[in-house]
Amino acid sequence: MIYLRLFTAFMKIGFTSFGGMSMIPVIMQEMKVNQWMTAEDLSNLIAIAEMTPGPLGINCATFAGMQTADVLGGIAAVMGVLMPAYTLTLGVAVCFAKFRGNDIMSCMLNVIKPICIAMILAVILDLMQENYFPDARIDWFGCGIGVMMFYLILKKNWSVPKVITLAAVFGIVGYGVLGIG
Repeated sequence: MIYLRLFTAFMKIGFTSFGGMSMIPVIMQEMKVNQWMTAEDLSNLIAIAEMTPGPLGINCATFAGMQTADVLGGIAAVMGVLMPAYTLTLGVAVCFAKFRGNDIMSCMLNVIKPICIAMILAVILDLMQENYFPDARIDWFGCGIGVMMFYLILKKNWSVPKVITLAAVFGIVGYGVLGIG
């Protein structure tokens, strides 16, 4: 049953990632392995999840579940991705006060942070390869949009929602209306 498979897949995602962008590699792997989404769908998933308000994992689960099995699929995926968080939060809430000043806990967090950063960088490189170099060619229009948005964020201090909106407009006009690419 597809709903149980979605629930299980997203429960695994919830248990094996730390939220935010660290979920993306695991979601991408699950979607590819189960053949629920194409590379283009995965790029759309990330773009839509980033543009919509709310937690990235829930947005991704909702979009992926709905793309795979409509509204019930979205509900199953969201429930799956939330299940580990609820379970672990209850367990941690009971024990956290005891470990608040513990050196072992601080060391564990110091190990987890670089791992999350490495996973985010891996996703960025994978998405760059899929979006800027599809089919072993360079997508100059997409690269131009990416460089321009990078400049606006770093040098002009534009907000991320504004940059995402502008990039979406350029993408819709360039790829959708003008047929570039």
